[in-house]
Amino acid sequence: MSNNFSRRDFLKLAGVGAATSAILTGCGPASRYVKREPYMLMPEYNYNGQSTYYATTCRECAAGCGLVVRTSQGRAIKAEGNANNPLNLGKTCARGQATLHGLYNPNRVRGPIKHKRGDRLYETAADPFEDEFKDADSNMNWDDATQTVADALKKYKPSEIAFLMGTTSDHLFDLVADLSTQTGITPPVRFGALSMFESRATLAKAAENLFGESGLPFFDVGGAQVVFSFGANFLETWLSPVSYTRGFAGLREAQKKQRGKLIQFESRMSSTAGKADEWIPIRPGTEALVALAIGRLALEMRGGPLPRAFSDIDPEDAASKSGIKIETLQKLAEMFANSTGALAIPGGAALGQSNGLAVAEAVLTLNAVADNFGKPGGVFFSALAPNQAMYQRPASVKEMQDFTKKLADGKIKVLFVHGVNPVFELPAVLEFKKALDGVEQVISFATFPDETALEADFVFPDHHGLESWGYQRVVTGSAQPVLSGSQPVVSPFYDTRATADVLIAAAQLAGGKFASALPFKDEVEFLQSKVAPLMSEADGFFSAPDINTFMAYFQQYGGWWKTTDARLVPTTADIFNRSLKATEAEFAGEGEFFFVPFVSPTIAEAGANKPWLQELPDPTTTVMWNTWVEINPVTAEELGLVDDDVVKIVSEAGELELPVYRYPAIRPDTIAIPFGQGHTAYGRYAEGRGVNPTDLLGGHFNEAGDLAFAGMKVKIEKTGKKQPLSRLESMMGVYGVGLGEEK
Repeated sequence: MSNNFSRRDFLKLAGVGAATSAILTGCGPASRYVKREPYMLMPEYNYNGQSTYYATTCRECAAGCGLVVRTSQGRAIKAEGNANNPLNLGKTCARGQATLHGLYNPNRVRGPIKHKRGDRLYETAADPFEDEFKDADSNMNWDDATQTVADALKKYKPSEIAFLMGTTSDHLFDLVADLSTQTGITPPVRFGALSMFESRATLAKAAENLFGESGLPFFDVGGAQVVFSFGANFLETWLSPVSYTRGFAGLREAQKKQRGKLIQFESRMSSTAGKADEWIPIRPGTEALVALAIGRLALEMRGGPLPRAFSDIDPEDAASKSGIKIETLQKLAEMFANSTGALAIPGGAALGQSNGLAVAEAVLTLNAVADNFGKPGGVFFSALAPNQAMYQRPASVKEMQDFTKKLADGKIKVLFVHGVNPVFELPAVLEFKKALDGVEQVISFATFPDETALEADFVFPDHHGLESWGYQRVVTGSAQPVLSGSQPVVSPFYDTRATADVLIAAAQLAGGKFASALPFKDEVEFLQSKVAPLMSEADGFFSAPDINTFMAYFQQYGGWWKTTDARLVPTTADIFNRSLKATEAEFAGEGEFFFVPFVSPTIAEAGANKPWLQELPDPTTTVMWNTWVEINPVTAEELGLVDDDVVKIVSEAGELELPVYRYPAIRPDTIAIPFGQGHTAYGRYAEGRGVNPTDLLGGHFNEAGDLAFAGMKVKIEKTGKKQPLSRLESMMGVYGVGLGEEK
């Protein structure tokens, strides 16, 4: 054992026999005293040639999927899904598999740093496998770092201190929220690019308007027979893709029930649309009209009085404006009306428009036609996590705009940033980077040298997720309340420190109300205080008589969850009596093409620094390592463009140059660009690759405060340049380029 810690002492700390068994596989509170050493310093409970497995939580997005990580001789070598976790039941996405590339990334921040804003954190050395940090000679130690945080807490008024955090609702958010509540500092703000492209604020607001309570709807895809999806790309990046992929498998299951059908309404075919029975290339901005038209036609087929919600829509007019034939709408309405398990889902680009709230309300109301609320294959409210009192959504972009203005106006004197990269993720038009000039002190807890870390005065790096303790709430995707647990699967590779430990230690140094707010020895003791109430829950996955045993099981199984379905049934008494807005979206800009940015299903917002993900072909275009613009072949021919031609895309907010990919599964009046590349920092694998489509987005919002990211029109200009794209498909592609040419 390391740190002069004997096996006898180790087993004493374990307490009871069950806890001892768990701890010997790396689970339980006592294991925080044990370092997972590489084979040169082999711990006595490990053996050559034998693997050790640790249950933990994937930190690559906010979904909260459970992982089991295989380690050998102190090194993590494979990540797989945790079969016990009700959210993902042993499955993972590509990002979960690639989490090891974050752990072993050579450009991680390796210790606390004080540096000049705007300077690079590292320089690429002559040896391609070794980078040197520019501030290596002036690096701080952790005592200095903790004192810096303590001084910042004491120096400024509570209202002048702010925390900006990622989308994840986890133990660190709880710690900062407790600190805020008891000291009066500004409540923590959560934001992430994925929540922006998911339009979570719009979905929650629509639910509140229709059902009287704010929450995140749960769509039971697996129990449905017919699913109408309006822009919800649930097989790629929407809300909880692994969970919804399992639901899709249930929809398609044909041995115990009739094989279900999926109809996808969107202007650009995503992977979800590619797997649908029918893709409807709807004109952007007309989703509300189509949803209401289908509802009206379905009700007319059934006979009886027409409710107010669908009385003002003209199906013929909706068909004309949406570009969908009226015969197609009638066929779809018949399918919806006659199905014993119809489900309608709003999401993604359909909500990211000026009329996004109306779209969400129209599609949710369409479920009333199917009478599926609270029934298998229908709509529920997602179950709250076991230690959660109410649903707390991330900030909308409008709220982030207001927050950015506070920074620019100097109302925030010290800003702590953790788990989010707003300089990259927010639209450039919000000028977040410039707003930091109004902040006296910026402290980043970034694990990697991202764009926001470069604009900080101090970088105090957090552990990687596979080196960390914690828990993460599952916000949606599971019928059961789930709290996913995390534990270190390896020793920290560098001189990093858990942000929770830094804040706890700094609060003790600051004294007074700060010390009273966080009276804990360390992060693990804080975790115990938060999960201890679960020991008395009667319907839990496991129970224990004391906290040591409970924590041992908590780490062994990868969290705690209830065994009962806790989804809530929406109140829909007067849903048909509402007057819904049958309006089209308004588009900003004078261009002739609708612009649809979409989240890369492989890179997403934070995967560009992982070469496994960079090398993974995009599922619809097979492009790798770059950004491209998708243009319909008919449109490309009219413009005189072919694959790899570089064009300039111009919006009212900015312009970008990038190569063309002729994509047949997109409307001729629409272009699309994936979000995920375009980093100016973030390490060798991410930096200088592609462009960031948020630079084209204007500051336009829908009624819920979400960004109208799909509400722009753009121009296309030829540049005369070429840039070959790396792609898995041959250059022959789908168009036969080079076929039959003489060699």
